[in-house]
Amino acid sequence: MDRPQGAPRALRVAAVGDVHCKRTSSGEFRGLFAQASELADVLALCGDLTDYGLPEEAEVLASELAAGARIPVVAVLGNHDFESGQPDAVRRILSHVGVTVLDGEAYEQEGVGFAGAKGFAGGFGERALGAWGEDAIKAFVKEAVNEAFKLETALGRLTTAQRVVLLHYSPIRETLVGEPPEVLPFLGSSRLEEAIARFPVAVIFHGHAHHGALAGRARNDVPVFNVSLPVLRERLPDAPPVRVVEVPVVPATTEAR
Repeated sequence: MDRPQGAPRALRVAAVGDVHCKRTSSGEFRGLFAQASELADVLALCGDLTDYGLPEEAEVLASELAAGARIPVVAVLGNHDFESGQPDAVRRILSHVGVTVLDGEAYEQEGVGFAGAKGFAGGFGERALGAWGEDAIKAFVKEAVNEAFKLETALGRLTTAQRVVLLHYSPIRETLVGEPPEVLPFLGSSRLEEAIARFPVAVIFHGHAHHGALAGRARNDVPVFNVSLPVLRERLPDAPPVRVVEVPVVPATTEAR
């Protein structure tokens, strides 16, 4: 993608989530990762990288990335990556092929900062679940609060003027339109949006909503993209199954404090 002479430099981010790599997925994703490498400068993976969170699945995905991706890869885990109780193994295996897996950490690439966390469920706005009643409910809400705090901490660590947020769960309800209404509270949490709203953010990517909408807006008019692979394939059948966004690189000296 050529940029006009004199135009501001931008970092191209290709985002996709919910690849659900299986033990039998060898050869299935390397073409996708190679295509993303042609279109972008960074590949962002938004959770559910594996189908059951098995190390064997992570090994297959690592091979697919090693064979196809020729650009830096940054990722967050999803709920499927926790299914077998081995998320640390999944993260370790992917790190061996150069993937930066974020879980409340920050990452910088060419003047653009990335903050990532899995996120959690709990619902949105006035109807978000509150920490009242049984201990099980309080523990559920605590998990949502902890994930939001992780994300806020990561955003606070970044010194870049431009920030990109990676999540698995959605921070807004708008990108979940199309999902059965009964499951919406389990697909995201507005507590994530509250954490994001405290910082200048250029774009938010999430997955998890296989039947949701492609895009929405968070507070401060920040664009939010649902990059679940099933959604991209269904809604954009003639386009590459990644969402590519150009993030202008703003010199640090012009960052608003």
